[in-house]
Amino acid sequence: MPGTPAVPAGKRPTLADVAARAGVSTALVSIVMRDAKGASAATRERVLQAAREIGYRPDARARLLRSQRSRLLGVQFGLQHPFHTDLVEGLYAAAEPAGYQIALSAVAAGRGEQRAVESLLADRCEALILLGPQAPAARLAELAGQLPVVSVARRLRPSVPGLEVVRTADDEGARQAVDHLVALGHRDIVHIDGGRAPGAADRRRGYRTAMNRHGLAEHIRILPAGLTEEDGADAARALSADRPHPTAVMAFNDRCATGVLDVFLRAGIAVPDDISVVGFDDSHLARLAHIDLTTVGQDIPRLAHLAVSRAVARLEGDKSPAGEDVITPRLVVRSTTAPPSL
Repeated sequence: MPGTPAVPAGKRPTLADVAARAGVSTALVSIVMRDAKGASAATRERVLQAAREIGYRPDARARLLRSQRSRLLGVQFGLQHPFHTDLVEGLYAAAEPAGYQIALSAVAAGRGEQRAVESLLADRCEALILLGPQAPAARLAELAGQLPVVSVARRLRPSVPGLEVVRTADDEGARQAVDHLVALGHRDIVHIDGGRAPGAADRRRGYRTAMNRHGLAEHIRILPAGLTEEDGADAARALSADRPHPTAVMAFNDRCATGVLDVFLRAGIAVPDDISVVGFDDSHLARLAHIDLTTVGQDIPRLAHLAVSRAVARLEGDKSPAGEDVITPRLVVRSTTAPPSL
């Protein structure tokens, strides 16, 4: 509105500033911002237009602190995992339509899971969604006794009382990868292992099962590694020294596979002409044009939707026993696999 003083530079606009801009009371602005009854359509539009003009944004945290509920879902995720990044995006998409917000807390080299969870609890999160948690089952049971907890991407046997689980059938994904490589004509297929990472044991089992089913027991070879690019690179250096090389590699995840590809490129080992490589997750990393990795895809939108749905169901009063959703993965074939060279 012409002649109305602007908000001073560096000052965050307030309800009073919006009221002055729109020429109404602060109480009326509050009604509009809360989407409550008591303001005409024309007045609402005038207030919202004034808010846009001066850059006013409601303080969501302050509103939550005034309410009885926070409506926050706390998400613990691994800062260095592309798969977790993709999952977080899916969780945001699933939470908003359900009327909940997401609060994030990262696990990093200098920040463990306990600290990440404590931060979420301090933020008054009503439920926790833990991506690939590595905490002992006893700790997860303790948390599940305090508030609804959903574990994503980790099998837990025996099941933890009160803990909801949403995961991919990792063993089935590994079998799909081996079946694909065998169908191309590969027999000497190496699995680069994920160590103690969530899902690693199931992927090892799936690899062994598939190799045995194809009559390739004598070709079973599992290289100890981990879930990072460095782990994959170390394993690839060991394979580079082999004579003859294996014809195919199934890596624990896409990060590990990326380390494998880097070492093979530097060593002059052509992928897929000399060695085929398969990853796991179908993270955004695998879809980069210069990587174009054949991988086992986890259904990220489905995992995210189920995780949010289980958390919200508990918060809305569902008293049924905690359960487990297991999602079937799918093989995504790209340019890093081909028939073995003769």
